[in-house]
Amino acid sequence: MPAGTMFAKFKSTNVAASTATQAVADGNPITQYFEIGKPVACAGPELVWRIHDAYRKSDNKECSVFIFEKKIAEKMHKPRRKETITELLKSSVKTLERFRHPRILQIYHTVEESADTLAFASEPIFASLSNVLAFHESKTYEATNVAPAAGGAAASQAQAAANTLPQRPAHAKEYNFLDMELKYGFLQLTEALAYLHYSGHVIHRNVCPSSILITKRGIWKLAGMEYVERMNENDLNSSIPCPPWSNRVSKMAQPNLDFMAPETQSTSKCSLLSDMFSLGMVICAVFNNGRPLIQAGNSTSNYAKQMETLDDLVHKLMPRLPIALQEATSRMASRDATARPTAQLLQLIKYFIDTPINALKFLDVVNMKDTQQKSQFYKTTLIEAMPMIPRKLWWQNIWPMLKSEINNNEVLAAVLQPVMLFVQEATLTEYDTLMAATMKVIYNTPKSIQASVTILENLHLIIEKTKPEDVTTDIMPMLFYSFDGSTIQVQSAAVVAVANVFDSIDELSIRRMVLPKVKQVFEKNITDPKIVQNVLMCIERVMDRMERAQVMDEVLPLLANIRIPDPDIIMRTVRIYHKLFVDKTYGLTVETMATNVLPLLIPHTVNPSLNFEQYCYLLEVLQQMLEAIDRQQRNKLKLDNLSMASPERHRTLRHQFSTDNMNAPPFNIPNLRIDQRKTSSAEDMARKNSGGSGMLGGWWFGCSPSSPDSNFLRVGNVFPNRRLSDNTLMTPKIRIAPSCASSPGGTPGSGLPTRRHSSIGPQERRGSTINLSPPTLARSMIKSPLLYSQKQGGSMPNTSSSVPFLLSSSMQSIRSRRQSTVLSSGPLGSGSGLLQQLGSGMVRQLTSVSGTVSPVPLLRVNGTRNSHSHSNVRKCPSLNITFSQ
Repeated sequence: MPAGTMFAKFKSTNVAASTATQAVADGNPITQYFEIGKPVACAGPELVWRIHDAYRKSDNKECSVFIFEKKIAEKMHKPRRKETITELLKSSVKTLERFRHPRILQIYHTVEESADTLAFASEPIFASLSNVLAFHESKTYEATNVAPAAGGAAASQAQAAANTLPQRPAHAKEYNFLDMELKYGFLQLTEALAYLHYSGHVIHRNVCPSSILITKRGIWKLAGMEYVERMNENDLNSSIPCPPWSNRVSKMAQPNLDFMAPETQSTSKCSLLSDMFSLGMVICAVFNNGRPLIQAGNSTSNYAKQMETLDDLVHKLMPRLPIALQEATSRMASRDATARPTAQLLQLIKYFIDTPINALKFLDVVNMKDTQQKSQFYKTTLIEAMPMIPRKLWWQNIWPMLKSEINNNEVLAAVLQPVMLFVQEATLTEYDTLMAATMKVIYNTPKSIQASVTILENLHLIIEKTKPEDVTTDIMPMLFYSFDGSTIQVQSAAVVAVANVFDSIDELSIRRMVLPKVKQVFEKNITDPKIVQNVLMCIERVMDRMERAQVMDEVLPLLANIRIPDPDIIMRTVRIYHKLFVDKTYGLTVETMATNVLPLLIPHTVNPSLNFEQYCYLLEVLQQMLEAIDRQQRNKLKLDNLSMASPERHRTLRHQFSTDNMNAPPFNIPNLRIDQRKTSSAEDMARKNSGGSGMLGGWWFGCSPSSPDSNFLRVGNVFPNRRLSDNTLMTPKIRIAPSCASSPGGTPGSGLPTRRHSSIGPQERRGSTINLSPPTLARSMIKSPLLYSQKQGGSMPNTSSSVPFLLSSSMQSIRSRRQSTVLSSGPLGSGSGLLQQLGSGMVRQLTSVSGTVSPVPLLRVNGTRNSHSHSNVRKCPSLNITFSQ
């Protein structure tokens, strides 16, 4: 939030504290530059610096103001200590200003002095490490070596001093470190010492929790430069003289005895490794619930006694430390200075080699990098490391740095990558309190093409966390404005954004703003597959919120203009058509499907780009549409037929299925099979005709042996159970029933007269079974005198005692060498050929006829009742007719 808002918030929550702070700071020139808030922490020797929240008046930049009240030093017995402490604190601030490093406390405004106070401004501070560890909460302000049972004056003085100094703030009491925080904090202190030792050539001499400050970003900063000792650049490995801790000097003017290196106290010398001992003791205090291993109570004798047992204390504490840190800490806490690692070596231990730690390290110095390095870090390194970084550090460490880069348009596109991850993972409360104000700035800031695309592609995530009123006033105007951009990337991203957030857009805006702009983007980029795909996705999503007329008038023509054979585009188009077809509210008519939809979809059935599943889905949709068209057209045609006047409405069907209109092809007789044998040569035919001329050869067929038509029809029917007197030869009367003139063998006339016989009445009808197949014909010859005589002559054998009845039909001779057989009327016929009579299906039932003939070309006729024959005609049995020469 803006610094002014932040200050107003904490000012309104604690008016009394703010009033007291202003009274303390009155007269100090720093109030001209900073607006000072309530105190939040304390630091420095004996925690004499009181740290207040503040912001800079010139640019509303958040910061912290350190204030030292001189009257705290006046409470000591010796009057000159006030000036000594004041000068010591002023010099420490000036030393901090000389060292510019990410791990050293950054000074915003130099120290200012008034008659009552010292004050300076720095980067925003959350608390000191001493505040967080709280080991000093009950002992920090007690009088040195004063027991509760001591004299009342001394006890009262100590209690007064404790009441005067600030107590540990509530938020610091509740602060708990994460493992990654500790790891990163120790590494930051190591880097700070490495900078002071090898770049600043100084010894800090007071590395302790009160000199370590934790910023609001969670960064550990080294401060407390009151006791630094400069070294010769060429003698960094040597020791230099330094004063030991003494009871004769005020404790405010000396380093913290509990963290002092043993060689300093015993030999009055110190080196770079002395700071490493102090750092080791800080690490031990952190894992010892905030209490240092040495608790001397500002007593040198206590210090010396406890130093003898230090090794045992360190050994007992080691199981609490991470395994990778145990060896280094044990060596740093060693009383032997030569066993301690240097700051440069300590940075290289395995404990500090960690991907998230490396990302956080780079983030702390990102402002020192160029644009390309920054962009690469935000887009790749930070995104990969964030899942491994605790959420606490997200908001405490990463988010403040991202906020600071929002106004940098050169890296905004890269910064938005992790920002969108924050949006996705933030709770509604976190987003509203920590991110909403920053996001508003992003909406209204001119952005690069890539930054705009990033915002639009993630707009659905932003809207989920944004208040509805802010969506209407801030987000939607930005979205609609994006359609008017000149770049294809932004327009395409805007189309995608509409598809993702269509639920948040009102119907009026969809009809008047969204659809026209989407169509405009489509028309400008009709050959771009990606944009066409995005447009179809957008149409598919928002068409539910559109009116039917607008869908029919604008969406269908848009679909008809798509000519890209990409499978994804085809499938999305098919889905839209299917949606229009299934949802009856759109009113997609069969006429529209037949004329506008099917002609566009059917060609895709042979698209080689479609896989099997896509092809099956396309075909299924096409079949559903065709079935719908079929149902409607059938119903329509049936209704049209029913509306015609009766009986004319049935005339067409009755005429269609009438037997008068059944035009069969010539000789297309059902169940009729004609087999023709291969004939002999002309010389063989003449010889057989001359040898077979007898009674049957001449009298029956009425032709001479030398006749050119020597192939005669010889038919014998077998009639069992007949009298010998009935064995007469006579022609059966076969009549043809009326049939269509176009039927083969058809003759005019009506009715079917009965055949006449010597033993049958004129009107008696007699059924029989006819079997004229060639094998049976030879075995079942009729036994009669006439035929017996012919048998004696070698012409025909007797086959039975039943009476034969010889059936003959007048026909012309059959020419065996032709492909077609012609049957004409003969002397015994009734005016029509036998095959024609059989073809008409009107042959009267006859008794069995059998006969034998010479081997000639065979014509087999199997005739059954014609389906179109007259109803008074009985079924004609199967006929096997053999033609012999």
